[in-house]
This record gives sequence, structure tokens and C-alpha cells, in this order.
Amino acid sequence: MKLRERPLMGVNPRELKRMLKRMGIEAEELEATRVTIEAKDKQLVVEEPQVIIVRGRNQPTMIYVVGEPKDVKPQQPAQPQVSEEDVKLVAEQAGVDLETARNALIAANGDIAEAILKLKGS
Repeated sequence: MKLRERPLMGVNPRELKRMLKRMGIEAEELEATRVTIEAKDKQLVVEEPQVIIVRGRNQPTMIYVVGEPKDVKPQQPAQPQVSEEDVKLVAEQAGVDLETARNALIAANGDIAEAILKLKGS
């Protein structure tokens, strides 16, 4: 374990290492440049964090992130671009209107065959 010389939660890194070793716990610092936490409705980013990975006997791995989190807007996944030609083909083959065909193509990530099969119920 190579912890930075700045104290973590008010404890000297060397003392922390000795205490953890006595308890059978292994800790290592990960030199991360950025940590992103994605929740349902928000995203937190910590720039230049101190990240410590702690592994103990018969215990789940714990990851500690120390730093100032900033709220950022979650990235919306880009919808696939579907051409009007593809929309018309799917509509014709599946026997549906253009809007239904367009929605099926978007749901199928632009895969024409998958969109047709889903619309036909296959």
C-alpha cells in the first residue's frame, strides 16, 4: 500500500496502514484522475480524488473516494439516426405506419431486420 502523505479522515497514512495490517486488511491507493458516480437522476464527479481500495478477509471490497463531488447533468444516450428510406422499408415490410416503423427502428438501434421481426411479432 502506498498512501499519499496527506491524512485520510484525520489519520496518518502510515499509522492507518499498520492498523489495517494488524486487522488482516489490505489497502491500496489507486491513482485515479476522476471518479464518476451515476445515479438514477443525477451524476456526481470527483476530479483528482484520493481513491483507496480496501480488501479484508471474508469481507466485501470497499472503495473510499475522498474529494469534493460536483453535480453534473447525466448524459442522455444518443438515439440512433435512422434514414427515411429505412423507415419506409420497415413500414412496408411490417405493414405499419411510418411513425410506428420509426419508433421500432430506434428501439432496435437501427437494426432493420430486428425492427421488422418485432413489429410482425416473430
